[in-house]
Amino acid sequence: MKQSVDLWVCPLCPWAWIASRWLLEAEKVRDIETKFHVMSLSVLNEGRDLPEEYVELIKRGWEPARVLIAAEQRYGNEVVKPLYSEMGERFHVQGNKEWSEVIPESLQACDLDPALAEAAFDSNFDAPLRVSHHRGMDPVGFDVGTPVIHVGDIAFFGPVVTPAPKGEQAGRLFDGVVAVAGTPGFFELKRTRDVSPSFE
Repeated sequence: MKQSVDLWVCPLCPWAWIASRWLLEAEKVRDIETKFHVMSLSVLNEGRDLPEEYVELIKRGWEPARVLIAAEQRYGNEVVKPLYSEMGERFHVQGNKEWSEVIPESLQACDLDPALAEAAFDSNFDAPLRVSHHRGMDPVGFDVGTPVIHVGDIAFFGPVVTPAPKGEQAGRLFDGVVAVAGTPGFFELKRTRDVSPSFE
């Protein structure tokens, strides 16, 4: 039986995108299965004093997160992985930052109801979004961002890595982060990032 790995992602975050691609690589060499869940940097940063250029990005971040939640409610959790993947391919890899284009194209690619795009501006989806967000974030605290990963009763932020490791290297990273995060009393291992996200 495959070990379940739960990954919380925000569609805005390039590091979450890379981590998601890493876990899909790790699935090829480890007996794991990744389930995707939605968190939101828009929820996380509510009420915070943010740089001006970040404010608009965070404001627009509600749109894809709501659509993911709406799709999950309609079709079940299994739809989050492919829809998030289609969004990320367009937004991160291809560099299309227009959610008005990314969302409908992604829905079409997944053969989902195009009317779900309307959820982007429907605040009725904010409550279930917050539930999903807190399910992922509460066990790790709110001084971190995304990605957040749960493996059994182990929950942690990260890894922040670029580009996504492939093959056995992806498996070794999975083994390592679970071992470190599962160590009682362990909280942090960090160094300054000196490269930008790479989507290779």
